[in-house]
Amino acid sequence: MKSHFGAEDRGGQTDAAARPGDYPYTRGIYDSMYRGRLWTMRQYAGFATAAESNRRYKYLLEQGTTGLSVAFDLPTQIGYDSDHPLSEGEVGRVGVPIDSLADMETLFSGIPLEKVSTSMTINATAATLLALYLAVARRQGAAFDQLNGTIQNDILKEYIARGTYIYPPRPSLRLITDIFAWCASEVPNWNTISISGYHIREAGSTAVQEVAFTLADGIAYVQAAIDAGLEVDRFAPRLAFFFNAHNNFLEEVAKYRAARRMWARIMRERFGARDPKSTMLRFHTQTAGSTLTAQQPEVNVVRTTIQALAAVLGGTQSLHTNAMDEALGLPTEDAARVALRTQQVIAFESGVTDSADPLGGSYAIEHLTNEIERRACDYIEKIDQLGGMLGAIESGFVQREIERAAYDYQRAVESRQEIVVGVNQFQTNEQHKIPTLRIDPANERAQIERVRHVRAERDSQAAQTAIAEVSRVARDGGNLMPPILTAVEAWATVGEIADALRAVFGEFTEVG
Repeated sequence: MKSHFGAEDRGGQTDAAARPGDYPYTRGIYDSMYRGRLWTMRQYAGFATAAESNRRYKYLLEQGTTGLSVAFDLPTQIGYDSDHPLSEGEVGRVGVPIDSLADMETLFSGIPLEKVSTSMTINATAATLLALYLAVARRQGAAFDQLNGTIQNDILKEYIARGTYIYPPRPSLRLITDIFAWCASEVPNWNTISISGYHIREAGSTAVQEVAFTLADGIAYVQAAIDAGLEVDRFAPRLAFFFNAHNNFLEEVAKYRAARRMWARIMRERFGARDPKSTMLRFHTQTAGSTLTAQQPEVNVVRTTIQALAAVLGGTQSLHTNAMDEALGLPTEDAARVALRTQQVIAFESGVTDSADPLGGSYAIEHLTNEIERRACDYIEKIDQLGGMLGAIESGFVQREIERAAYDYQRAVESRQEIVVGVNQFQTNEQHKIPTLRIDPANERAQIERVRHVRAERDSQAAQTAIAEVSRVARDGGNLMPPILTAVEAWATVGEIADALRAVFGEFTEVG
């Protein structure tokens, strides 16, 4: 980076004279930004059992979170019930196990769903988990049009960076567009996808690659929906995004600005969107888990503060701050509280919320915004030449680009071109242990008994009939959301529904 910047570095493109809230939204999607309403403060949580996770959610709400964010365990994410042989040792480890409506009811017991916004990090089984959430809302007496929240539902980045896929890409896209179509009329305030750059960045991408590959995924989803017969302005206002907040403060602020501007133009110029809400890039941010260190973990509080501040100055609509102990395990209650307090100090004590886009007009910020946009557009052009994001994934182009970036960064750390405090410089020999959360293995045994009890007590004929209808619609055509909702209300399990779809769609196997 240059030692200093001036007016000449803005280039031919600057939105410094524009107002926040004006197209293409470089300066933010709302004119008053946080003066009108603060971002939603979420803390990603879920572990052990639905009952334990429910207690954590209530604790976080008492401490001032303004939205829930649900982490699911690996078996739930890839469509296996807790008593499946492949689930052994993973039940409740990195999130909450959800096998059936019984678990989902326990997870949200005493939490009125029409009064809280819920984000669910779920992809391959997103349709089933959304159906379970809606079934709980119905049992609570909440109308679907009162519900607010988001399902991640972004399967393309799973093939690129994360790996919790089940089905091949094309039937997976069908599930996503079915959710778009059904929710547009039935759950109109629900964000039907959170197109995620977070995991792309966690896999080792650069900031430019994060923007480019995330927006390219978005292009693929919009095109798939249009190809399925949906009008762009019918579903696009409910699209949301999910970005990483990394350590390079100025680059991160500029990244969010560039992404907003690019998406506005993509939607208007490429897809002909006319509703202004279709062109607004709304996004959730999470601080970078990959930057957390097991060495001197208290220093992670400093890292997440810088990252969270970048997200706020970049105009995020929702934010999660990682806890200091997450390089060691799931966060303890105390660590989660400090992470939440970080957001609250930024919101109420720092003064950065007093004006919209206070960094707008900065020579450095404007230059970086233009540079990120230019380089990200080059990537999108290359992806278009490869046949779009599906073609780029199938050819391995995106994966190779991320692998190369991750390798380059690791070499820079090992040669000390990049300094990581406490890791390759400023180490200490003192062994200061902090409390970590331990998951009792007995929870897994109890969860296995729970799902077996559900199967034993339900109307078996009704459940099997509902599962057969999921298979029929998957095979013959039609929207899958209604039969999946019927199936979960008949106490079919997540694994049974996933198996019904596996039998029709097959499973994806990575090549190479």
